[in-house]
Order: sequence, then structure tokens, then C-alpha cells
Amino acid sequence: MLLTNKKIQSIAEKGHYAVGAFNVYDMESVQAVVKAAELENSPAIIATTEGAIEYAGHEFLAMLIKLAAERSKMPFTMHLDHGKDMEIIKNCLKLGYTSVMIDASHFDFKKNIEVTRKVVTMAHKKGASVEAELGTIGGVEDSVSSKNILLTDPRDAKEFVEKTGCDTLAIAIGTSHGAYKFAGESKLDIKRLGEIKNVIKIPLVLHGASGIPDAIVKKARFFGALLGPAHGVSDSDIKAAVANGISKINIDSDLRLTFDASVREVLKTKPEEFDPRKILGPARDQMTEIIRYKMKLFGSSGKAKS
Repeated sequence: MLLTNKKIQSIAEKGHYAVGAFNVYDMESVQAVVKAAELENSPAIIATTEGAIEYAGHEFLAMLIKLAAERSKMPFTMHLDHGKDMEIIKNCLKLGYTSVMIDASHFDFKKNIEVTRKVVTMAHKKGASVEAELGTIGGVEDSVSSKNILLTDPRDAKEFVEKTGCDTLAIAIGTSHGAYKFAGESKLDIKRLGEIKNVIKIPLVLHGASGIPDAIVKKARFFGALLGPAHGVSDSDIKAAVANGISKINIDSDLRLTFDASVREVLKTKPEEFDPRKILGPARDQMTEIIRYKMKLFGSSGKAKS
């Protein structure tokens, strides 16, 4: 079943856990999220980026997600991640997305408010919730690319939420997009998170939160991937973020790396194999397992109502 992000995150806030938002781009990734949710009895946010929409086709991807959600008893949302193109946002609402993100964080504060408020008006008419972003986290992922990191100011956050009417807010407290987030150990500004949570009452979102597990990176490298010094957000930082008010956590790079490592392993160890199902199937299964791990880490396992 499909809920809005506002609904699914509000429930998570009351239960003191976070719901994972997992980016999908094809049948295998959609199936991985749904299978993990069913195995963990967990809610999940199925997210598509503008890049994934361009790759798979908007209607095709939306129908895949809808069908998968309708056939499951788990609570899901269908969410647009980092929406910048107004036409894509409008099409998401036509196709039945229950949540859209408007990312106008690259604009100045006043323009961000103006653009966000416009999307809020559109989405609420369709019964969808809106995630906005204040501050920038940097890094590269799909169409999102920024070298600048601007942490969210609690005073600005309060004014922004009041003036836009957004339902959830993505904040910048030290994370980054992509696999190359930090030079070493992660360090999130949990104090800032607490200050933001004290002044606004809507659910909060953490982007750029992949852990970039060392075992997966080593496996990908062993089977031929050329990866630089990849470091992600530590499990301890994730737990601290959840304990201090984060109720949605975005995961993309961990899924990509897991998929890559699995496909490389099959092609290297079974060079005679040419059946796509036997190449992509193991990758889907490995993505399912990393998603299950995240659900346990976020505290959402066992929290679905069936």
C-alpha cells in the first residue's frame, strides 16, 4: 500500500525510528526494496531520481512501483528524490506519486521559499506530501552535483518551514552524496540537528547517508572495479541521527556498489554465463540483503502494520 512521506515519517517519529528511502531504477531494484520490506516487516520509501526516470521511462517506472506496492501488505511511499524539473514534478503527481521532493537549495533563501511554496500548493491539491531542502550537502549523485557544503541554520529552518508549508525537510549536517563523502571517519553535526529539531515540528530527512561498507568496496575492487578512497557515514553516526530526530534516511550509493560488486563477481567467476537472469538475479538478492541491514540499523524492522 502507498502512503505519503508525511504519514510514514510521522509514524516513525512517534516510534523513534527512521524509514529508509531507497533509490530504484529498474525491476530488480524495485523488487529488492519490496522483498526486503516483507522479510523485515518494515515500511520503506521507494524513491526515483530524475536520472532514473530518464533511464527507465517515467510511466514504466511508476507502474512497476505501483504494482509492487499494491501486491504487498507493507507500507510504502512512491517518492521523487531531488526534483528540480517542474515538468517532471507535475508528471509525478499525475502518475500517482505520494511524495515529491523539490530541491531548490541551489537558489538563494528567498527564491527557495518561493519555488518550494509553489510545489507545495500543487502537491497538496493531489494529496501528496512535499519534501524540501535547506542547506547543501555537496558531492555527486545522478543529476545532483555540488562542491559547496552549507550546513542548515536552525533559525532559517524555522522561517523556511513556516513560509513554505512543506511537510518534511532535508537538512545539511555534514553528509555528502556519492561514495567519496569523507577523507576518513564521518562526523555529523548532531548538536545542530538537535537545535533544528527544537525549533521545527515537521519530520526531518538525512540525504547522502550511505555507509559505503568496506567489505563491498573490497569485493568490487577484487573483481575489477576502479574505486578511489571511498568512505561513508558510520553506523554510529546514523544511530545518533535517528536518536536525535531524523525519520527518513536516503540510501543510493550502497545499492549501486552492491549491484556492481555482484555483477562483476558473476562475470568474473562464471565467464560462460550469458543468461541475464543469472547475472542480475544475484545482484538483486545482494541488494535485498543490504537493504535489510539498513532497515535493522534505522530501527524500522518489525514496525510495519499488516
